[in-house]
Amino acid sequence: MNATARAALGEFLGSALLAAVVVGSGIAAQRLSPGDIGLQLFENAFATALGLAVLIVVFATVSGAHFNPVVTMVDVVLHRRPWSITAIYLPAQIAGCIAGAVLANLMFAAPAVSWSTTERGGWPLLLSEVVATAGLVLVIFSLVRTGRSHLAAPAVGAYIGAAYFFTASTSFANPAITIGRMFSDTFAGISPASALPYIGAQLIGGALGWALVRALYPTAIAPAVPAASTAS
Repeated sequence: MNATARAALGEFLGSALLAAVVVGSGIAAQRLSPGDIGLQLFENAFATALGLAVLIVVFATVSGAHFNPVVTMVDVVLHRRPWSITAIYLPAQIAGCIAGAVLANLMFAAPAVSWSTTERGGWPLLLSEVVATAGLVLVIFSLVRTGRSHLAAPAVGAYIGAAYFFTASTSFANPAITIGRMFSDTFAGISPASALPYIGAQLIGGALGWALVRALYPTAIAPAVPAASTAS
């Protein structure tokens, strides 16, 4: 298997496992802590933060462990990589997140596909997605451009875990996983009608994060390597 195929497979598997962690831990939280939304959110956030950090470590040397279309697009623009990368990574990330959500449903004996009915709308939630995504981009690429990519796994995991609580939207910060969450009518789900505005807010956040990185870190201290990340 050549490097391109391995990278595509890495993005698919990593995205699938990330979605399985997010959706699966949400289902488990609902069942373990019925009636306690705060505890459910903590359980979901804790599992996601740990799982994301592990997945970055596992797949960083295979594909850069993006698992997120925004991260891939910022990486391409910031480091002048060929746009053909997006044609490989983005479909793998989206397909992986859908597959992971379906897998999580099946692991908890739920229907394989159940369209989410959870409405997530209003400007506070969309503003939260802008903030969450911009912050994620800033965390990742501040490390990449200062030669500290080895810290991406714990830093990104910690950031996403914290952002579950400091943003009103619980920090999806990832168009691919937003799409995947539509396929599960559970704690972590989002209705299809709510998903498109979320994705729009995430793209705006990605552009804002890119601008902040360019302003704060105009040149890379060490040779740029594929960024390691995503979200929730």
